Amino acid sequence: MSKSERSDNSEKEVVAVTKHGQATIPKRFREKLGIEAPGKVLFRETEGGEVIVEHVRSPGEMRGFAARSEASTDRPATEILQEKREQDREERDAQFPSEE
Repeated sequence: MSKSERSDNSEKEVVAVTKHGQATIPKRFREKLGIEAPGKVLFRETEGGEVIVEHVRSPGEMRGFAARSEASTDRPATEILQEKREQDREERDAQFPSEE
């Protein structure tokens, strides 16, 4: 039920959409994007109106992702977060001074 077509160095394929809005991503596109079933994809619209489909990594694929890069600080995250909140508070107070 699908029709494949190549033009301008891009690949196209027509797929059916069910009444529930479901469509099957063709196998060659799933393989190209690294999508495994069950899985998730992200639909994103560009400023030019094009719709982009991207693979969303599963938690299992992301495991250890942050550990691969070296930490840029030895400070605890809570300390960094408190500091950032204080900076945000000071900026907000400077922008919107209270009428005391």
